[in-house]
Formats: sequence, structure tokens, C-alpha cells
Amino acid sequence: MILSNVEIVKCLKNGDFFIEDLEQITDPGKAPFNTSAIDLRLGNEIIIPKAEEMPVLIDLSSGKSITKLLSASSEKITISKSQPFILKKNQFILASTRERVSFPINTGKGKKCFSARVEGKSSIARCGIIIHLTAPTIHSNFYGTITLELINLSNNNFALFPGMYICQLIIEEVKGCPLIAPNQFIGQTSPIGVIEK
Repeated sequence: MILSNVEIVKCLKNGDFFIEDLEQITDPGKAPFNTSAIDLRLGNEIIIPKAEEMPVLIDLSSGKSITKLLSASSEKITISKSQPFILKKNQFILASTRERVSFPINTGKGKKCFSARVEGKSSIARCGIIIHLTAPTIHSNFYGTITLELINLSNNNFALFPGMYICQLIIEEVKGCPLIAPNQFIGQTSPIGVIEK
């Protein structure tokens, strides 16, 4: 069941899940809320995978880490309002939301669990920009920033500014309380995932 803007605010106030750094959580009739979603903003870190540094064959079998691969073969750029990132035609990058989300597994009688899906905004999509490829699900028990897989399918360059509304989060109630399962991206603060030390 998808939550309405009113239910999202109620759950945030109850502490059922958390979205840190929201501009406001008191009026579901104003930005960043839509009727059944909440808009999230672009963070200030852009990751550009470098084709010349990537292996000819990407092989993630046997538990190989995509985070390690991207760390070793990508360029990191910090953007600002005065220095946006210009996404060129057919260019693929990784970015993340400014907001951090947390969907804890709430155990106990009468408690509910939630998960979410990140989707594009129609205003951005109409410019030919894909916000995520095939990975919209934010599972129960996840916390961290949300990685966005952006690609420009238009014939025009597109300016990406930190703080611009870039995607929307659709929150759903999970039927039954899930068991904790492994997830390599829990706690991520970078578009490439959890930085291994």
C-alpha cells in the first residue's frame, strides 16, 4: 500500500522511518510533498565511471565488489550552485540524494515496517534524463543516501545543481515484519556504496 502525503508526515512524526535533512515535515500540502510521494534533492557528489579505467569485462561473480571496482576506476567531482555538473548526451554518472533515509525493521505488537521506491520526476524525465536504471527499491532495514544512476538520453546538455529536486520517493507499507537480510549498501554515504577501508 502506497502512503499518502498525510501518512508520510504522520509516520515521520511517529518515528516509523526517517528522512534526514528534509526542508520541512509539517505541511503535507507543500514541497517537498506530492499527494503520494516526497521529492528528494541532489547531493553534491558526482561519480564519473572512466571507461578507459574500467575492465573490458565487468565480472561481479563470486562476491566481487562493485564498490571496489568503482572506487578504482571513477572520478569524483564535488558540485556547487556556482559550478554545476553538465550531463552530456549519452553520459552516465552516479550521484546521490542529499537526504538520508532510514527504514528500520520495527518489531513488536502493532508495529509496521516500510520500504520505498525511488522514481524520476516528470519534469526531469521530459528533459530526457533517466534518474535510475533498474534499481528503484529501498528495502526495509536500509539506511543511508540513495544512489541515483543518471543518464542523459536527450540531444541537449543538462545542468545538475546540488539541492535541485531530482527524484521522488514512494513509500510503501510492508505486509508482515521482514527478517534482516544482507545488503552491501546499508549505511552508504557515497554514490558508489559503502567505502571499504
